[in-house]
Amino acid sequence: MRKLQSILVASAAAALLAVGSAAAAGPKVKMEAFVSGLNSPLAMIQPAGDKRMFVIEQWGRVMIVEDGKLNGTPFLDIRSLVIDRHPDFDERGLLGLAFHPDFANNGKFYVAYSGPLDFQGDLGQMLWYSHSNIVSEFTVSADDPNTADRKSERILSSIPWPQFNHNGHWIGFGPDGMLYISTGDGGYANDWGIGHNVTEGNGQDLTTPLGKMLRVDPATGAAPADNPFVDDEDADPRIFAYGLRNPWRCSFDVGGDNNLYCADVQQNSFEEVNLITAGGNYGWRRMEADQCFNYLEPDNHPAECDKEGLIEPIMTYNNCTAKPDGCDGISVTGGYVYRGSHAAWDGAYIYGDWSKQFGTMDGQIMIGTPDGNGSWKREMADVVNMEGNKPYVLAFAQDNAGEVYALTSITTGPVGSQDTIYKIVPAE
Repeated sequence: MRKLQSILVASAAAALLAVGSAAAAGPKVKMEAFVSGLNSPLAMIQPAGDKRMFVIEQWGRVMIVEDGKLNGTPFLDIRSLVIDRHPDFDERGLLGLAFHPDFANNGKFYVAYSGPLDFQGDLGQMLWYSHSNIVSEFTVSADDPNTADRKSERILSSIPWPQFNHNGHWIGFGPDGMLYISTGDGGYANDWGIGHNVTEGNGQDLTTPLGKMLRVDPATGAAPADNPFVDDEDADPRIFAYGLRNPWRCSFDVGGDNNLYCADVQQNSFEEVNLITAGGNYGWRRMEADQCFNYLEPDNHPAECDKEGLIEPIMTYNNCTAKPDGCDGISVTGGYVYRGSHAAWDGAYIYGDWSKQFGTMDGQIMIGTPDGNGSWKREMADVVNMEGNKPYVLAFAQDNAGEVYALTSITTGPVGSQDTIYKIVPAE
């Protein structure tokens, strides 16, 4: 989600001052309050044909929003399964939610969360690790459609995680009916340290699920037969794409070609948005965004490097940590391709950045528009109904009508229940 450096290096906060934006001022928008009283909302999903919206709270609950009102009783409460978090800032918790395409009939849904280590595998190595990132299937209670069966958990994936950060773990169903899972590189910084491949980093290492987009059969948790590396004995067969650092919030376009978009949080200098394709290599740690990268000198980018076989991002911008001149944030937050009622936005990718500062909320809303020739124009949305800084932008959501929402927080950590989801609408 965020940069580890931002919370470990005290001087970083002082450097993250409000600065001018490199992107031109874009469409005027309003952020209309949709629902409040939430704890760090990280995803909101509306199952097909359902009028309810389901929101995950980072501390471990799934809540229901119906007719614009928050149901006081959780749909699912797994706070006892989620590892204890630091109240001031943490990237662990309940991280992802997806509903089976046939949810209306089979009642199956999936969550991704950070749980305790299970100490399977290399015990000596695991003792140094932080937690396990788990993807599980649950089913709805037979007696109440607004309550999940807490005892129905079936674990599909459990990955030991070296550090507390760079978890990724957006989950979502593709149009092919398979379950996609984004994974970060394992944490710390520069794809280096405990739990990282020393020579090439986890992002480039096909033997590890870290730093990847995984694709699994929801019935088994195993790799489908048509995954790109399923016949490679030296690769994890679940890998769909690789070379990612911390893919924080992804989405399938519900229109067009149903493309898969992922915002991948980079190191100190740049941020990026990718169009994910089967077998694609998105560069980390050989590259940071579209620039060459040296993990030993992360802020000094070599003029030349081997870019053969690497897919460059569709949009990038400067990160305020190391590139404050004309920067637009410190941690990109992935969004959705708009398919709602405002025709002028059709096909535009609405996304944002967590904040331009760490210690003070300063969230950003951005709009990317394709030109039809493979290039994208990036604009900063002008939020006309909010004075001053916007709250931290944690995630985005899309309803069944194609409208887009921003999930926000007023704190840096998963504490309290005072956060708000806003609907993004045109102001003119």
